[in-house]
Amino acid sequence: MCVRCGEAVDPAFSPAAATICRVCRLAPPPFVRAVSYGAYEYRMRDAIHALKYDRLHPLAPRLGRMLALAISQLAADAPADMLVIPVPLHRSKHAQRGFNQARSLATHAIDALRALHPGWRLTLTPSTVIRLRATESQASLTPRQRRANVRGAFMIADPRSVAGKHILVIDDIFTTGATVRSVAQELKRAGAASVWAATLARARWNNDQHGDTPATHTLANKAAGDADPAFETIDSTRVPPAVSPADNPQPASMGSSTNQPSF
Repeated sequence: MCVRCGEAVDPAFSPAAATICRVCRLAPPPFVRAVSYGAYEYRMRDAIHALKYDRLHPLAPRLGRMLALAISQLAADAPADMLVIPVPLHRSKHAQRGFNQARSLATHAIDALRALHPGWRLTLTPSTVIRLRATESQASLTPRQRRANVRGAFMIADPRSVAGKHILVIDDIFTTGATVRSVAQELKRAGAASVWAATLARARWNNDQHGDTPATHTLANKAAGDADPAFETIDSTRVPPAVSPADNPQPASMGSSTNQPSF
């Protein structure tokens, strides 16, 4: 697993003890580490959809406890005193859905962590980050389109409230990390001391014909409409295409699923 974003990495491709995936090597994320409870597939995917779209709120406490177990992976490294910021919805999406699932998960996770890690001082601050515009759904977008979709979509309500603070960003699903990266960048620009991330589920990548690539779209983004397929831009870093299968054949990731959303 990548020690920064949690992506599965073939040890034959990245044999170093402190394994870092290709994307995090070439474009280090603005967060220190991102952790998740499990893969976004099967019953986990169904449970998230039931909470998110069917408003089955009784699921939230149990899912929150699962999220708390994911956050517990940070116990050895993360500061004990952190602000907890759920990724916000735009006001139009919040009005349509009626609640923010990330905030609900964060609330129940903090409750569970009081027993699991009584030494932690976690303060929920759901109004710290503001979503400025209603972004398009990420599910059908390529990696390049996902980053463009959330670029400039967030702002910090009061930069003084995060200056010098350690932040834990919460969301339901981590796919390419475009949303978490965007939020973390704004927090770092506002002076946050460090940013960590935790999600309930992690959509896994398929190591297909281009090595470190998502299930449906390659990192080089050869999907229709993507310009300059030879390079990818991640956090202003120009990333060359992945190696060819002849140079580095990769088996499929154990956590991957063809039913997962494209990255």
